[in-house]
Amino acid sequence: VSHLFLHSRKKMRLLLFLIMCQCAINGVNTHHVSNPNVVLLMADDLGIGDLGCYGNRTLRTPNIDRLAKEGVTLTQHIAASPLCTPSRAAFLTGRYPIRSGMAAFSRVGVFLFSASSGGLPSEEITFSELLKQRGYATALIGKWHLGMNCESSNDFCHHPLSHGFDYFYGLTVTNFRDCKPGQGSVFLKGVQKSLVIPIQIAGVTLVSLAIIQYIGLLKVPFQALGYCLLITAISLAVLIFFFYNFRHLNCFLMRDHQIIQQPLSYENLTQRLTKEAMQFIGRNTDAPFLLVLSYLHVHTALYASEDFRGKSKHGLYGDAVEEMDWSVGQVLDVLEKYNLSDNTLVYFTSDQGAHVEEISSSGEVHGGYNGIYKGGKSMNWEGGIRVPGLLRWPGVIQAGAYMDEPTSNMDIFPTIVKLAEAQLPSDRIIDGHDLMPLLQGKVNQSKHEFLFHYCNAYLNAVRWHPGNSESVWKVFFFTPNFTPEDSNGCYDSHVCFCHGGFITRHDPPLLFDLSRDPEEKVPLTPETESRFYEILRVVHLAVDNHTRSLHAVPDQLSWDNLLWKPWLQPCCSSLFRSCYCDYDSEGSLPEVHSG
Repeated sequence: VSHLFLHSRKKMRLLLFLIMCQCAINGVNTHHVSNPNVVLLMADDLGIGDLGCYGNRTLRTPNIDRLAKEGVTLTQHIAASPLCTPSRAAFLTGRYPIRSGMAAFSRVGVFLFSASSGGLPSEEITFSELLKQRGYATALIGKWHLGMNCESSNDFCHHPLSHGFDYFYGLTVTNFRDCKPGQGSVFLKGVQKSLVIPIQIAGVTLVSLAIIQYIGLLKVPFQALGYCLLITAISLAVLIFFFYNFRHLNCFLMRDHQIIQQPLSYENLTQRLTKEAMQFIGRNTDAPFLLVLSYLHVHTALYASEDFRGKSKHGLYGDAVEEMDWSVGQVLDVLEKYNLSDNTLVYFTSDQGAHVEEISSSGEVHGGYNGIYKGGKSMNWEGGIRVPGLLRWPGVIQAGAYMDEPTSNMDIFPTIVKLAEAQLPSDRIIDGHDLMPLLQGKVNQSKHEFLFHYCNAYLNAVRWHPGNSESVWKVFFFTPNFTPEDSNGCYDSHVCFCHGGFITRHDPPLLFDLSRDPEEKVPLTPETESRFYEILRVVHLAVDNHTRSLHAVPDQLSWDNLLWKPWLQPCCSSLFRSCYCDYDSEGSLPEVHSG
């Protein structure tokens, strides 16, 4: 008996040895993985085709490519929205933005002003809140774009510090062309179009009333005329004041609740953001931390520091991409410096696809490259929502692997919440799914059988990946009208819109199989796809189920919540001093080697 027992022990040891060898070969650790540090890197308006690891051969992105080499590359990683504000809301909450009221029914789908009252509702639960409860130090550095105040200029109800972050250094709104002198305006053309007719109507009405009064056809109280004239004059004065001072009022840098630079300076801005990220990591080497580094690159206004300006093959846009890649390298290096790499999950993505309509006043292309994919930002064609998705965790997830299953930026929420051993909320639907089984090779099929693609608050398209098929069906209920018609975007309006005369509705809907036609060139028909009507039937059933799961919530992007409200205006000095201050002391910045 003892001989048999000894023999079985030898066999067991041999089996364990072989398993450990296989795990070492695969680069996957067998130890229990929990409470890692988490570094989430998010670019702004970056095209999937801008990175070397996704096929670009002319832009230099060695540090981002290093993440791909040492981790998993998601090739069908989908942003929950093709616009900044709703995409970021979905990323933080793991939920479609329609569920939180962060999807607009109006034309404007993002926050434009620092003194708007809309924002991510306090009822929403972010991954930063849940990780903070588990003892994580949490920081957001860079762009927020999810609101700031509700009723006063310092209630900070929507501020990052009210959503689970211990530390904030960055912009509460976004980076606009209007923020950088000489870069033009994203508002001027729209404001001119919007105001010309109302001003003409008001002018004609006042002149007509004055003439009628003068010739005695109708007695119009002089006081009423005076009030009309006064209201018109005040309204025009407020508008002129606001847009003349837009840069000072909306483009500022904050540390926690304090404005430290107003207006924002672009001088060494990426270096300052990077330094803040590195210092945060350095302060938290002995406890788990969550760092969200949300780059301003490569949203316009484009900028690059002197060490990168003029160095790329793609003008200022390429310079900005390469400077962002340098920053990613600095973050990876500081993790190495403190021996944190093996206990840190790093994720890199973009909030949506490249903004193809971005062209400077001099004709230089300021938008990115979406590779083979159609369309871009503001659209649910693949170019607008298929974004980079890179994840690295040495020894835990596979290195150098590619995954073509549909995944979403909403998946980060349940993934890191589970890794931190926090409880997922049970009182609401979480639309994201834990990525770890896919990343570790334990399963090879995504849990996302269906993904719903919204254009603002309107269901635009549905993606269906059946479990027993390689096909990825995509159904469009409407598509944007490109201007010019033969272009790849809505150049006349700068972005595409989601309703009315800006779209074409399809009945029956357009159907594509992305596994065979990723460029969405040729819609399928009943003649070219025998299962055409069956596919549409299944998708309509999925839409019905999804729609039943939605509940009415306050619209955070209503006109009332979007408009500028002077009493909510944050200002580090006073409006009469043009809201000017500069308390951001640079100190020593990280050394730059642009290559």
